[in-house]
Amino acid sequence: MREQAIVRGPAAQHAPEALNDIGCDRSSALGCHLNVALCNTWRESNKVWKNRLLGVKVGLETLICPETQRSRVMESMTKTRTDSNHDALEPALNDLKAYVQRAARQGVAAHEAEAGIWHRVLQLGHQALGLLFHLVGPGDVGETVVLPDGQEVRRLETPHPRVYQSVFGRFQLERVVYGTRAGQKIAYVPFDTQLQLPESDFSYLLQDWAQSVAMDQAYRQVPETLGRILDVHPSVDSLERMNRKMAKTVRPFRESRLAPAPEDEGAMCVVSADGKGIPIQRVPPEASIQGHDPQQEAKTNRKKMAVVGTVYTLDPLVRTPEEVVESLFRLPEDHRPAAERPVPQHKRLWASLPHEQDGREVSATEQTFGWLAQEVARRNPEAAKPILLLMDGQKSLWDAGQRVLPQVSTIEILDLLHATPRIWDAAHLFYGGDEEQALSFVYDRVLRLLKGEVPSVVAGLRQMGTKRKLRGKKRDKLAKICGYLENNTHRMHYDVYLAAGYPIASGVIEGACRHFIKDRMERSGMRWTIESAQAMLDVRSTYLNGDWDDFMRYRIEQETQRLYPYRALVEPSETLEVIELPLAA
Repeated sequence: MREQAIVRGPAAQHAPEALNDIGCDRSSALGCHLNVALCNTWRESNKVWKNRLLGVKVGLETLICPETQRSRVMESMTKTRTDSNHDALEPALNDLKAYVQRAARQGVAAHEAEAGIWHRVLQLGHQALGLLFHLVGPGDVGETVVLPDGQEVRRLETPHPRVYQSVFGRFQLERVVYGTRAGQKIAYVPFDTQLQLPESDFSYLLQDWAQSVAMDQAYRQVPETLGRILDVHPSVDSLERMNRKMAKTVRPFRESRLAPAPEDEGAMCVVSADGKGIPIQRVPPEASIQGHDPQQEAKTNRKKMAVVGTVYTLDPLVRTPEEVVESLFRLPEDHRPAAERPVPQHKRLWASLPHEQDGREVSATEQTFGWLAQEVARRNPEAAKPILLLMDGQKSLWDAGQRVLPQVSTIEILDLLHATPRIWDAAHLFYGGDEEQALSFVYDRVLRLLKGEVPSVVAGLRQMGTKRKLRGKKRDKLAKICGYLENNTHRMHYDVYLAAGYPIASGVIEGACRHFIKDRMERSGMRWTIESAQAMLDVRSTYLNGDWDDFMRYRIEQETQRLYPYRALVEPSETLEVIELPLAA
């Protein structure tokens, strides 16, 4: 559209003069019946294409052609407006060039010059984005518009303002809007439709940058980081709302993803899960004084257990029990070149918290294993690859895995490093503080476990307990150790696993729990609500999975489709005029 743009900020500083020069006030400018089409801004060398709005039906089924129906008044106003905005942009260009020349003459240090240049680049960006808004205009395409669904909407009398917070600064925009009548839902906003503006006040680019920083830093640190770089300071509340809104798109994004190409996958599919506590904000008591009760503070329900799951594929690495036990007992100073190990392929992780839905408690374990089953089915649809369920001894996790994973091809493996601490506990029962004998005992039993001799190891432990006449708590502890090993014997065929090249330790899920949750969500003083914690888990999992850019593109496209169903009305025109942008002299 070629009318007076209603843009507040640096780009609008000459707008009133432009209207006065042609004897046209703001309201009459907005009332001009012009119909123009919208095309994306295109820069080539020092040129930028003018933007127009497509011809659409206005009034009584009349198709207005922008090339033949543009009024002289509007052409004059357009020229004045364009020139004034170029005048606003040119000083910023000249200032940047002058600063560089002045810095060179005065011998300014490179780091100081860099900061000065960056400050001026931000100012230039603000002017340039303001020029874009100015050229697009307020979006007046006539008194009435017939939408593709046949609905006729009218231009409302009063322009509607909105805020647009960009990486270059804040803009207050006023746009022409269309609806059935004032006070009713707005049906069509040509300006927003052309520029595909976000539903939020924050630009998509700023949302991207702010949330990517928030994936590793506490919310309260994000305004400080962005402020130092961009001089933009979103509030903590706005960042949390932004994160929760983003999280709503994570599930459909995951479901839209194609499986990795088979040639990029490993020979076996590894599934792991574990629990990790997240500090949850306690519901305040009715009386504020009760909040100072130390017994209330000590309650164990301050943390909720999230269930973290991960899926990846891996090629086999054949090893012997002796090689494994030697690596476990090697001293740190006995450094040897590490053998090349297969790298996990397309590792994906996610976590769920227990929560209420429709009045019922939703299990975190069921949610996480439901996702794990979907991921396995997507990447191993025929169950042709062995599925290795590699975890610790928590019964609820094993039960969930048995319910959802194909039992024909699933092999349960107890993480060796969850068995070895029990052997150490037994050693301390028998040898007390004699570390040398305890070490020798553990070395021998771990080697025997790796050779598949679990029943004989358990029998030996019980025999030693009887001979040493363990009583009371020591006897009970030994019984628990033997019970743990017995209950997991069918998951401890380590000799078979090593010969097949299977992994026997779940370092991937242990690292995921630490990095995914602890490093971001268990910092000093942090407390989360269930909703905010789950949102962070959803969005951060996408970030750690390496899908951030694809996720951003997906959510922008989904929101654009939802917000702007009439985008066809503002498709780019093939007829373009060229505006020469002045460069700094």
